[in-house]
Amino acid sequence: MRTVLVTGPGGAGRTTIAAATALAEARRGTRVTLLTSDRLPGELDGVTVRRIDSAAHFRAELLAFQDRAGAALDLLGASRVDAEELTELPGAEQLALLSALREAAADRPDLLVVDLPPADRALATLALPEQLRRYLRRLLPPERQAARSLRPVLAQLAGVPMPAQWLYETAARWDLELAAVQAVVEDPGTTVRLVADPGPAAAEALRTARLGVAVHGLALDAVIANRLLPAETPDPWLAGLVAQQRKYLDELAQEFPVLREVAHLGRDPRGDDDLERLATGPGPAAAPAPRWEIEDRLAEDDVLVWSLPLPGAVKDGLALVRRGDELLLTVGPFRRIVPLPSALRRCTVTGAGLNDGVLDVRFAPDPELWPRGR
Repeated sequence: MRTVLVTGPGGAGRTTIAAATALAEARRGTRVTLLTSDRLPGELDGVTVRRIDSAAHFRAELLAFQDRAGAALDLLGASRVDAEELTELPGAEQLALLSALREAAADRPDLLVVDLPPADRALATLALPEQLRRYLRRLLPPERQAARSLRPVLAQLAGVPMPAQWLYETAARWDLELAAVQAVVEDPGTTVRLVADPGPAAAEALRTARLGVAVHGLALDAVIANRLLPAETPDPWLAGLVAQQRKYLDELAQEFPVLREVAHLGRDPRGDDDLERLATGPGPAAAPAPRWEIEDRLAEDDVLVWSLPLPGAVKDGLALVRRGDELLLTVGPFRRIVPLPSALRRCTVTGAGLNDGVLDVRFAPDPELWPRGR
């Protein structure tokens, strides 16, 4: 299965491009699923459309949790809520999207096109499975479940109640569901497609989004320059807009390896015929995300170097903190906590440098932990 995650600056026509991409492939005989929460500009014949309903998802999940935790809630004297009382809370949209992504991927279409929210929210949502699984492991370590038969004894010895079995079971279920979504996001067949109208604000937003894509280890397959005006026009006012678009289009072509152009229809797209005119197709399989590789320089410099590709990163917005077996990485507006590879856990950080969009972090082996003779 191939997955194309479509996002970009707000108001750039992401949903239209996602729909056009899905329709074009469906008409080639590909089994396509489109995941979206927005209104579509056409019928999309041949495409399986799955809609994200964050309000319905929030109600269903909270009511199910209330049922599973019924005994504990009754013990506390809690008053249960009805479905009619529930209105979705902040964050419900992201969780509904992740759930829908997991369910759509389980059907294994040939191509899954996902219409994501604007880039800043989209990247935060795609990072959630990794983050939430880390929190679950810290708060309810899986290894503690092995001692569930001793929990009554431990409760008597400690004088405090031990976590109920349903809590561990719920955490385990959440972890499995999050792991399934994380597997889709991190799959080599998953790529990110950025859609934007060429212009000063969009160009900067694209650079920031590209950096976020790299921080989270995702692959960028293309940038779609949308709503391009005709290159020649007798109207002086339109000519100024065309010149501005072309200026930033040339800049983007130098910075992004794959840039595809989509012409403006002169009106809002209506129907499948219009979508066909806007289709770029998924194109050839994109190159996988640049790997975070470890270079062995022990013989020359007595260090291992972990190279992290971060295009567009600048030193002023960069911070690194080693915490146990994890590296806390902050790059511009993005932050990620990354588990260290096993070899680097037995080393100490000796320095880092940013050159040509690649962050090199140097590690020196800890004599107390490194195998003798190496």
